[in-house]
Order: sequence, then structure tokens, then C-alpha cells
Amino acid sequence: MSRLLERFIRYVKVNTRSDAASQTVPTTRGQVEFARIIEKELAEIGLSEIHYNEKNGFLTATLPATTREDVPVIGFIAHLDTADYNADNIQPKVFQNYDGQDVVLNEKLGIIMATEEFPNLKEYTGQTLITTDGTTLLGADDKAGIVEILDAVEYLLAHPEIPHGEVLLAFGPDEEIGRGADGFDAANFPAKFAYTIDSGRVGCFEYETFNAAQAVIKIEGTSVHPGTAYGVMINAIKLGEKIDAQLPKEEVPEKTRGYEGFYLLTKFIGSLDHAELTYIIRDHDKELFQNRKNTLAEIISKLNGTLDKERVTIEFLDQYYNMGEIIEKDMTPVKLAVKAMENLNIKPDIQPFRGGTDGSKISFMGIPTPNLFTGGENFHGQYEFITLESMELTAKTIVEIIKENLAKSKV
Repeated sequence: MSRLLERFIRYVKVNTRSDAASQTVPTTRGQVEFARIIEKELAEIGLSEIHYNEKNGFLTATLPATTREDVPVIGFIAHLDTADYNADNIQPKVFQNYDGQDVVLNEKLGIIMATEEFPNLKEYTGQTLITTDGTTLLGADDKAGIVEILDAVEYLLAHPEIPHGEVLLAFGPDEEIGRGADGFDAANFPAKFAYTIDSGRVGCFEYETFNAAQAVIKIEGTSVHPGTAYGVMINAIKLGEKIDAQLPKEEVPEKTRGYEGFYLLTKFIGSLDHAELTYIIRDHDKELFQNRKNTLAEIISKLNGTLDKERVTIEFLDQYYNMGEIIEKDMTPVKLAVKAMENLNIKPDIQPFRGGTDGSKISFMGIPTPNLFTGGENFHGQYEFITLESMELTAKTIVEIIKENLAKSKV
């Protein structure tokens, strides 16, 4: 097996699942242990300024410049944690020269990844396919990103004849629960721009994300015996249902795509005397994003006006913003990535990202940070897979971006 594949198999076996219920940084001990493993290997590779920040959970390192040219410092970022899916005892399976047929993930449990359900599998015929055993996720999101970055810098260190500017690396925690980048130390990561290596299949590239907010609605009801409820009982559950019924029925995730925003009720808990609804609100357009928050606030205000007192409250928490607002001011990182892909005969697939990345927050810290593919598919579940060839293409794309960065600085 290649060095890249060996490292990937070894890394995915480390359980780094994040935990939204934890208040530590990182939220799980496995992420710290994994960062320390990478820290040791960064030193073995020959990088400099290697530092694990215990306060924010980020591991950083530097690939020194090999040219005296004035080249913008560039950064590459990936996350340590995996998503909210079983990550205990991950046992990846490797299929050399994959035949394009259904993949038996777990014969004992009868778990099959069928090409009828996942026709994209056939596109990887003849490649080295890496899957789960059907009982866990794989962790290519984002351990593939980490090994691809490491493979790229190892390549440059092994080929000193390729000049390049300074390259900064950062591996951070808790991306999957939206917290990790909150503590990113941008002041000590002096990159002109950076890339998160955290997207899907080869060619995927995003520099626009949602604007995102959470809304928590709390409802105070009045609970009395149903036999004497007339004119007295206020059913908090019914009020919650009334709120949800007033939102646009078509503006939900399962009925929207592209640039279309949505409301999503993620939690509804309640009893007669108290109910709580949690929504996430998403829109790429900043004005429409604000309008969505206003709509929900107006529904609450009007409902309170029909009640004997203010029984419903709403609290908004902005989570992240559309990084396109920052990146569109200077499209250099986008142009470099597109040119790098074209150099490798990869067709760029640039789409608005219907979510957020660490780059969403880091971009607003002053470092424009679009999102580049890892090559993986079916993230966050038992059918996650990636191929060695896809990971190799990502590593090559990273090298090409670094080379193009130098070439552009000479123009």
C-alpha cells in the first residue's frame, strides 16, 4: 500500500467523534490524542514551528519557503473530528481494482452497498476503493483531508527542485458541531488566504456558504385538569404547532436546493405547561437571511398579541455567515484552485455549499478560506467511501495550488 493509504487507514481507526454535549475544548479526548499523533509525524516529516494549542485544540505547522520571491503565504486546513455517527472500532475495507459491482460491506450482517442505490460507485471501477464494514462511518470527512495535506507537503520536501512560498498548516477540532473555528487563532496564522480540505468528490469546490442562525422558541402554557380546563388551559404544545404551521411549507431542506434557503425544525419538546422549539435558519443571501429571522419574530409577536400575556419568547444565535461575501472581494484563491484543477485535467464543480465549513468563520477573521474536495462520498454514515486515486488527486491539486501561487506572484 502507498504511504498515503497506509496513513489514512491508520488515522481513521482513531475515534475522534465530537460531542455536542461536552463543554471541553476539544469536546472529546480522542481528538487530542489524534492531534498528538499528527504532531509527532509532522516533526518526522521535517516541518517547522509545530505547535499544539491546548486552549483551542488546533495543531499548526509551517512548510518554510524555498524561494526568495515575494510569495503570498498560503494555508491548508482540515478538521480532526468526525460526525455524529458510530466511530467505535472502525474497520475499513480496501478493494483493490474495484470491479464496479455491489460491495459487500459486512457479510455476517448482510450489509451491502448496492450500485442501484449508489450508482456513483461505478465511476470508480478499477480504482482502490476504501469503505466501512457497514457498522461505522469511515472518517474520510475529514481524515482524508489531513492525509492529503501531509502527502502534498511530503512531496514538496522530497522535491526541493520545486520552489514554493511559505505554507501554513492547521488541523482543528469540532468542525462537525460548528464550534472548532470559533477559537481559531487567526492572528498567529499569517496566511494571505487558505483552503479547507473538506468537500466531497473530486472537482468539488465551494466559496459560497449559507448564512446560518439558530432560533430557540420557549412557550409558557397553563396546565389544569382537563375537566375544569374551559377558558383556563393554555396548551403549550398546540401553540408550538401553530407557530410551525405559519412558516412557508415549501421552504424546508427536503424541498429546496441551490441558492434556496429554508427553515428547519430540529427539535420540539413539550408538555401542556411548557414547550420548546429549535429551528435552524439558512440562506445564502444576507438580506433574505435577515428576512427569515424577521418572519419568525413577527409570527411570535402576533401570537403573543392573541394571548392573555406574553407567553412566547424567541432567541436568535447567528452561527456563521456566507464566506462568499469576503472571498468575492479578491477571487485569487478561487482562480488558483481552478487553474490547479485544470492543470490536472480535473473539471471544477463550483457550487454554493448548502452548509458551512470552518472556512465560513475563518474567512470573517480576515483569511479568505474556500473549501476544496477530499474525494470522498456519502459522508456521515455507514456507506461512506473514498478511493486512493481520489486522495492522490487531491494531494496533487494542493501541490499545484502552491506552484500556481508562486507563478502568479511572478506575473
